[in-house]
Amino acid sequence: MPFSTSLSADDGRSPLPVIVVTGMAFEARIARGEGVEVVYAARADLLERALSAAVERGCSGIVSFGTAGGLAPDLEPGSLIVADAVEGPFGRLQTDRPWSDRLAAALAAGPLSTRLRRGLVAAVTAPLVSAGDKDVLHRSNGALAVDMESHIAGAKAAAHGVPFAVCRAIIDPAWRTLPSAATAGLRDDGSTTLGPILRELVRQPSQLGALIQVAVDARAARLSLVQARRAIGEAGAFRMAVA
Repeated sequence: MPFSTSLSADDGRSPLPVIVVTGMAFEARIARGEGVEVVYAARADLLERALSAAVERGCSGIVSFGTAGGLAPDLEPGSLIVADAVEGPFGRLQTDRPWSDRLAAALAAGPLSTRLRRGLVAAVTAPLVSAGDKDVLHRSNGALAVDMESHIAGAKAAAHGVPFAVCRAIIDPAWRTLPSAATAGLRDDGSTTLGPILRELVRQPSQLGALIQVAVDARAARLSLVQARRAIGEAGAFRMAVA
């Protein structure tokens, strides 16, 4: 399974693509578009390796795009976050303000405006699955959402002196504790497989109701991501990284 896909821009505005960083294959499929190279993997070392190779080929900016866990208790599944900064294993990494403003403006121009928030995104190295752990993290730094890729994207952007931005959709709200079956099928490369999920359900059938709710939440997040990607594309907002 490839970890990087790209389409070249041909409008003369920038000879270099924007790199979109995400964790899962379905997010990568949504992110693809003209002038964009998508890098994805669920395992951090694979993601960092693919991102390093992509940056070496050249880029005009790096954006973390995909889903995130909710930390703020008022955020419903499908809410959209444009980050002002990311706080995680590498400290606090600021996003590029003009680029973030342009992304937010693209999302606020239509029906997505009611789902949009600006603020801090937290980054972690392992999935945050319990409502209690989400609450602790939110209380510690006030972050709206959490993911496992934004700190990698932000650190690479800072190291290479290119703009950095974050656009994420809430997939599991702060009050939701994920059943173990929800993450059982995720492969290192960001794809998913059904077998481990079914084995988890056989082992603990009581997870079924919670897993169905996770699927409902995931549908809302996927729809918001598709709509956000369309709005960003129509506004040309990924090209904010061009100097």
